[in-house]
Amino acid sequence: MAKKEKQSEAPQQRHPNQIGIREGLGYMLGDAGNLFVLTYVSSFLKVFYTDVLKIPETKAATLFFIARLWDAINDPMWGAIVAKRKPSKNGKFRPYLKSVSIPLGISAILCFVDFRMFTRNETLILLFAYLTYILFGMLYTGINIPFGSLASVITDDPKGRTLLSTFRSIGGGVGGAAPLLLAPLLIYRTVGVNADGTEVEAADAGGMFWFAVVMGILSMTFYMLCYRSTKERIPSEAQPKVNMKATYLGMLKSRPFVTCALAGILISGQLQFASLNQYLYKNYFENTNLSIIGTIANYLPMAIMILFMPKLVERFGKKELCGIGTFFSALASILMYFIVPRCDRLGSAPVVFMILLFIIGFGYSFVSITNWAVVADVIDYQEYKTGLRCESTIYAVYTFCRKLGQTAADTGGLLLLSSIAGYDGATMGSSGYIPGVGEGILFVCTIVPAVVYTLVFVLMQFGYPLTKGRLQPIYQAMREKREARMAQPAEAE
Repeated sequence: MAKKEKQSEAPQQRHPNQIGIREGLGYMLGDAGNLFVLTYVSSFLKVFYTDVLKIPETKAATLFFIARLWDAINDPMWGAIVAKRKPSKNGKFRPYLKSVSIPLGISAILCFVDFRMFTRNETLILLFAYLTYILFGMLYTGINIPFGSLASVITDDPKGRTLLSTFRSIGGGVGGAAPLLLAPLLIYRTVGVNADGTEVEAADAGGMFWFAVVMGILSMTFYMLCYRSTKERIPSEAQPKVNMKATYLGMLKSRPFVTCALAGILISGQLQFASLNQYLYKNYFENTNLSIIGTIANYLPMAIMILFMPKLVERFGKKELCGIGTFFSALASILMYFIVPRCDRLGSAPVVFMILLFIIGFGYSFVSITNWAVVADVIDYQEYKTGLRCESTIYAVYTFCRKLGQTAADTGGLLLLSSIAGYDGATMGSSGYIPGVGEGILFVCTIVPAVVYTLVFVLMQFGYPLTKGRLQPIYQAMREKREARMAQPAEAE
């Protein structure tokens, strides 16, 4: 009898906004669309600027810096636009996936147009780079803010949010791995042969452009599929009146948000900084195909951990897993710097490098898989403490923080390549290889990540306060508040 009673009670425990695999897959497609263009632009646009357009490293670094200054205006502007939008029958956030995806894909393609075909005027080439990159950044923000905010209104079920974050990580892995795995096979051309018989490769303008066309089309398609496969269940304000001042002050006073934002700067910065490995593969290991193996070493741990992450989160909590994971990543990065140079550079060194890269990917997988669920928790916490719910505004500020990290990685990375390693893109674009710069590039690509992972560990372990235990009453309070809000119209009738 007791067993039968438990079985009959089980359906009553079902969360009213529970979601299934189908919706997780739909949300996954959106982040795949996101990463098709973002990863290609983030990982290879620097190479395109320095090696194809022949833009000096210092000027390219300045370009990325100025683009982020504009984002200080652009991101909050988009956040306010999305926040004040009146929901339609298709929801408040989903329509952006349909309307912005095509312009975004086109802008990504424009970034890789070889403007030197039309002019050799350095000022005009640099102006073209500014316009296309800033346009891409504006449109990316215009779709990424509503896409990220969408997770918080698809469901308020903690397990559902972990499911969405997990599937988003899968989508990000697919979208991010595709350009990293395929681009090196298509965007380089052979320009000579080393004394040991290995080929010397340089960036190919035509290959980079046509690969951008493929990524742009895939991005548009996957966003449309995401639009058709998701549903907004948590009601948004019919006529939103956003108190921007109160929202921003609330965020600045919120320890969870400030910690999350600082971690976001570091996490996004490291993801972007990892694109410098393209220079490492070319100039230290003298083998651009290692980029493919490196991508597998980075993403395979995440693919494995995705199978176990929901259970691990349920048992240990997101904060706890992020802290321990980044500790292992930091340790592996330090070991990489000391061990790899002591191996045969063209023999055993690549093997050791990939093993340690796998360990780094394993540690970082805890952060990458749970990151967006953490942001959704912070949004709930803000409403719990202040009574104000503004997903898009909070997400816009978090997005801007991530862009700050990307800018620091782009600007600082290029300057470090130039100053410490002595890298020169103009020479690289012609000869494909510069003797003597590999050791400096190895230092930049290992020690900087070690510092970043250590800082993320400190923030998540000792700064971020939302432990598994503290989140449970917040979830319960938010669920009761929404149920009461939805019941009010019926009571009024």
